[in-house]
Amino acid sequence: MSHLHTHAPLILDIAGTTLSDIDRPRLAHPLCGGMILFGRNWVDRHQLTALCADIKSVRSDALICVDHEGGRVQRFRTDGFTHLPPMAELGQLWFDDDKDVPGSGALNAGNAATACGFVLASELRACGVDFSFTPVLDLDFGTSGVIGDRAFARDPRIVALLAKSLMHGLLQAGMANCGKHFPGHGFVKADSHTDIPVDKRSLKAILHDDALPYAWLSTSLTSVMPAHVIYPKVDARPAGFSARWLKDILRHQLGFQGAVFSDDLSMAGARLIDSKEVSYTEAAVTALNAGCDLVLLCNQSTPDSPQGGQAVDELLDGLAHAQNHTHWQASAVSEQRRLALLPTSKALDWDTLMQNPSYLQALSLLP
Repeated sequence: MSHLHTHAPLILDIAGTTLSDIDRPRLAHPLCGGMILFGRNWVDRHQLTALCADIKSVRSDALICVDHEGGRVQRFRTDGFTHLPPMAELGQLWFDDDKDVPGSGALNAGNAATACGFVLASELRACGVDFSFTPVLDLDFGTSGVIGDRAFARDPRIVALLAKSLMHGLLQAGMANCGKHFPGHGFVKADSHTDIPVDKRSLKAILHDDALPYAWLSTSLTSVMPAHVIYPKVDARPAGFSARWLKDILRHQLGFQGAVFSDDLSMAGARLIDSKEVSYTEAAVTALNAGCDLVLLCNQSTPDSPQGGQAVDELLDGLAHAQNHTHWQASAVSEQRRLALLPTSKALDWDTLMQNPSYLQALSLLP
């Protein structure tokens, strides 16, 4: 089933390891454009491959996503999946020059990052996963526990070049990319999963530091995820709900042309807009009107979630109602950006991948 002429902005999740009778109509809903997978959706490669095939049988152009960065953010870790290094390890390689070859560390780090991207993407794609929310472009200021070693480095130049190398590896396996968390989550101590972080620096300070990788990678990034962080000297709203950040700065000033995802609307940093607690529908409408093309709602499909899974249906119904009452308008451009994130090449199956010379070489280069 395909909905090429509508805008399907919602990325949802499921409670279990197979599609239930509740999941199928949600996935088939015209406003659902994809599915994000978590550790609870994983048993082994056979089960994951079957789940992804089932998702595609319901909606052939569904974007199947996962947070699979390496280090502590990697949803699938067993049954043959490579344990990928945290990005900080690649950043450390940068400074490890060979004897008598200044700068060789940077080049070796770039090669290792490309290898990392290729292994990451080719293993996921062998199981039917289309897309990973990676790379992290945040700078490591040493203050953010939630970012920490997920960041390549403190220096935005190193971050940009290693991220570009990683994205090259993703692309070799046919996978798009997602730079996050725009304009930068690394400076604040608070975790936007549980708090609403506030970064009090000026726009000039942020653009000359944290946001530099987004400018330098404006032709390479296929998608961006903004931070649920408030930068009060720029806008009172978190970046993911701010037209100032998304339309004026990211799109117009930095020239970004790809897709913009909201971060998870159920995070604490997304529940207050203009000092008012909002529903998931209000948050989604605000994000879409601010310049997001796609919005994520995570961890609300499970029976133990606050509304026992009802929040997902309420969001689908609420967003449809908002569209009918012109509180937001479907965007053909946004839909094209979503479709552009789907893989363009045929994936190797797992057994073929395990014998593939490029894959084996990439494995040997991982730190």
